[in-house]
Amino acid sequence: MAETLLDVKGLNCPLPVLKANRVLRGLTPGEKLRVLATDRAAIADFRSYCRETGHDLLAFSEEVGTLSFTIRRRPFRPDELPDAEPGA
Repeated sequence: MAETLLDVKGLNCPLPVLKANRVLRGLTPGEKLRVLATDRAAIADFRSYCRETGHDLLAFSEEVGTLSFTIRRRPFRPDELPDAEPGA
């Protein structure tokens, strides 16, 4: 399964998390999102965001000032389930 890449380098809090949230909502459960950021506040922001939303923060690393976060999309919650097909 390929992962989606989101480059938010140069953006400051809260934009990296807001943009990641938008992308994660479009992914199916279990899919991964890799976020590249430069704002050091993103470290605490993504940890808190994942804890509060139920997404899994699988990995975090830093290389030459670029932060990398790998997040796995949580299972759908009941209020997120797609509408059932009529007659299904």
